[in-house]
Amino acid sequence: MLHVFITGASSGLGMALAREYAAQGATLGLVARRGEVLQALNAELGGRHRCYALDVRNRAALHAAAHDFQHHHAGRVDVVIANAGISAGTLTDQHDDFDVFDAIIATNVLATVATFEPFIEGMRARGEGRLVGIASVAGIRGLPGAGAYSASKAAVITYCESLRNELRGDGIRVVTIAPGYIRTAMTAKNPYRMPFLTDADVFARRAVQTIARGTSYRVIPWQMGVVAKVMRLLPNIVFDRFARNAPRKPRREP
Repeated sequence: MLHVFITGASSGLGMALAREYAAQGATLGLVARRGEVLQALNAELGGRHRCYALDVRNRAALHAAAHDFQHHHAGRVDVVIANAGISAGTLTDQHDDFDVFDAIIATNVLATVATFEPFIEGMRARGEGRLVGIASVAGIRGLPGAGAYSASKAAVITYCESLRNELRGDGIRVVTIAPGYIRTAMTAKNPYRMPFLTDADVFARRAVQTIARGTSYRVIPWQMGVVAKVMRLLPNIVFDRFARNAPRKPRREP
């Protein structure tokens, strides 16, 4: 039986991943701010999982949850998924957006580090485990109006690449998954066409397969992987012409 710890489990990709793993018989540690939603999800999944209502920006609370989950499973946690993330349009010339930048970087990047920290020692001692960072194709190139989100997801990709090589030889696989457009409450706010839009349960099924294989990096769906590769190769003069007129994510108040 797998023991899986998932942040951002109360909605979107995290909830879909929880349902997929539970269907496979895994025991879950479910982390999110909305405790009542976690409890409802736990009941839906059989009521045998542990719920931790907290803000992932609270490193001490996140570590306490991680230690509790390990304690209840004799130190064995097989998969840790740093999925918690937030998104909003941001503009550097709007000074009020600084607080939004701060929240996005803290939630998407620093909380990923804090999620992984407590589990490495135990995984290293056992010589096995999976640390999974949920990035985004938005981290491939900087998108106008989404500086904070693009920067945060680019940081997740690069951080996980660094961590993968730090832990090489310890038996710990670091897996980076970059979703394209997945049908969730987050993408429902986007006022523009989203190519290759994929249902969350389809994403979760493919992501769980990727994690089991220990693949270092994968874009889901694969069609967005092709788009991402093309975007990487475009010279700036071409990319900038495309990006200048690209639709932008709505801003929100800090």
